[in-house]
Amino acid sequence: MVSFKVAAAALLSMGAATAWQSSVPSFVAAPQRASIQRSAALQTAAIYERETSVSKRRSTALEMVVSDPTDVSVGGRGGLFTSSNSESRRVIPEDPRDRPTMKVVYVVLESQYQSSMTGAVKRINAGSENMAVECVGYLLEELRDDETFAQFKKDVEEANVFIGSLIFVQELAEKVTEVVQPLRDQLDAVLVFPSMPEVMRLNKVGSFTMKNLGQSKSVVADFMKKKKQEDGSSFEEGMLKLLRTLPKVLKFLPSDKAADARTFMMSFQYWLGGSPQNLESLLLMVGQDYVEPIKKSMEGKEKVKAEEPVLLPDKAIWHPVAPDLVFETNEKYFEWYNKEFCPDAGIDPATAPTVGIILQKSHINTKDDTHYVSLISELEGRGARVVPIYSGGLDFSGPLEDYFYDASGKPIVDTIVNLTGFALVGGPASQDHAKAAKVLKKLNRPYMCAVPLVFQSFEEWQASELGLHPIQVALQVSLPEIDGAIEPIIYAGREGATGRSVPLADRVNLLADRALKWASLSNKPKQDKKIAITIFSFPPDKGNVGTAAYLDVFDSIKAVLGQLKSEGYDIGDAPESKEDIMEAVLNDPEARISSPELNVAYRMNTDEYYELTPYAKDLEENWGPAPGNLNSDGQNLVVYGKQFGNVFIGVQPSFGYEGDPMRLLFAKSASPHHGFAAYYTYLEKIFKADAVLHFGTHGSLEFMPGKQV
Repeated sequence: MVSFKVAAAALLSMGAATAWQSSVPSFVAAPQRASIQRSAALQTAAIYERETSVSKRRSTALEMVVSDPTDVSVGGRGGLFTSSNSESRRVIPEDPRDRPTMKVVYVVLESQYQSSMTGAVKRINAGSENMAVECVGYLLEELRDDETFAQFKKDVEEANVFIGSLIFVQELAEKVTEVVQPLRDQLDAVLVFPSMPEVMRLNKVGSFTMKNLGQSKSVVADFMKKKKQEDGSSFEEGMLKLLRTLPKVLKFLPSDKAADARTFMMSFQYWLGGSPQNLESLLLMVGQDYVEPIKKSMEGKEKVKAEEPVLLPDKAIWHPVAPDLVFETNEKYFEWYNKEFCPDAGIDPATAPTVGIILQKSHINTKDDTHYVSLISELEGRGARVVPIYSGGLDFSGPLEDYFYDASGKPIVDTIVNLTGFALVGGPASQDHAKAAKVLKKLNRPYMCAVPLVFQSFEEWQASELGLHPIQVALQVSLPEIDGAIEPIIYAGREGATGRSVPLADRVNLLADRALKWASLSNKPKQDKKIAITIFSFPPDKGNVGTAAYLDVFDSIKAVLGQLKSEGYDIGDAPESKEDIMEAVLNDPEARISSPELNVAYRMNTDEYYELTPYAKDLEENWGPAPGNLNSDGQNLVVYGKQFGNVFIGVQPSFGYEGDPMRLLFAKSASPHHGFAAYYTYLEKIFKADAVLHFGTHGSLEFMPGKQV
């Protein structure tokens, strides 16, 4: 039971103890699309086109998937790994007339607020009689650049209002504090929403401050600590609980304190709402009540009455073409989805795989959701069901437990895809990996955490040899992996000029491929699952097939085969001794990779190779036309190995050629040869492996051209 008097006192002094402080460390910068049922895909696309045409909320699903996000080139100053330009977020009133102008500077982690903030400012400049607004926004990562940081400092010096949100990278939080703290008294208002404590302490709305934030003796500390003990609430969840109790809380505050506290909490609600209308209300409210030039000009005039925030529920199921924007129960969602949407889309609810999707609410609020809609429509076009959920805070464990189980407690999803890219509990702020792991272990379904580019545009990521920004590797690859996440596939990023999120079509397809493969694998009987075991051979001319440092490869394979058999997998007539396994695969224990004594599992003619290997033509630059001289009998590409039931033991082709076997390690422009490509084409397209196990010194991924992430 919430104590409203305690909550009121909490709002009055607004500070907090270490119980909920962020524990984020300071991070240092350190294709093929699967064939689909065309009729189902076209039916789904038609539904999206029809529904979105009526609502006029977004483009058709097909347009979203095929749009080219790399058309816009953005130059100018930027951060360490980004050339994005804050000038694209600067809005100056075209005709201020005689109206006082309020300058607003904002700093955010991601760019989804850019479009809404720009829209809000333009609405005010076009329609308000009392004020004009100049606005400029910065992405947090841009502040690493010295020139950008100097411009940021200059903008804040000239500003009336500063807004910050999700500032959780320590060294950048220090930069923000370094600039705003000395100017705090001259600013008319400072609004900082969930961020690190030192940044939150900058808040100033009239008499309302958070100067005690992070100190041990604070009235709000008791409130926040109590909520954390009751239900594990993070700071943002605690703030949301305060918002819900706001009407009852305010009556316990002195009138002046109540007004300022109410303004802050209303501002937070508007910010969470995220739409241009909500942000317009935020700016109008703060401007007329706290910005001195505007207050003076409005003396004797009637103030604009602030619209109530338009908010979505804190957690719900969202679907882009649903008649109701969100559903707060499974029952209501599936009543519409299974009975109305699925029949129109050609989806059979009884047999379709179901993918649970985790979304970031701020992208829904700001209608910056094209990347979400692209994956949803792609999965549905392939005949799958989706359950897209969101949370109002940074803890997604609650919605996961509420919406990914049926009434009897049975999981209803086959795979989970987290599209936020952040840790399941805490996001980019304070992670609780133990809680996340417990929730995911209970659900016991494959959990993928896909990555939207936060600090880079597509063109920047594509041009970079390193690939993903190191901060993003830490926040969106390493931390989710501690939860248990797999396959951090980059699927979306920022459009340079607008800051809006856009999907990358081939990677959305890849993500859908992987999600449905995992779903299929979990439902496939063990005796039907196919497993490929790849053994290593290096150097290729030294009789080293199946060797490895400090590992008995064939004895290990024997142990794995025994375990597979005991669990119900089909291993056929696989030998029971390591010597017999070696003999079956090699025939000659001293076999060389070019030896005719190696067992030939498959001969792939060149027509089949070119048909099944989409990148085969690209390899001709280095290796000429197939079949070439490696893993070839002169006419066919040869796959070495032996199949036992649904298990295939194969010999990985060499990385280069006999005179230069390390070619792929050192030659930046090198590519795998045709024999190497044919081996993996065989595993994927002909043997149709469900899983690949590698036994040996190491795999080959690190030798392939491409980015680190």
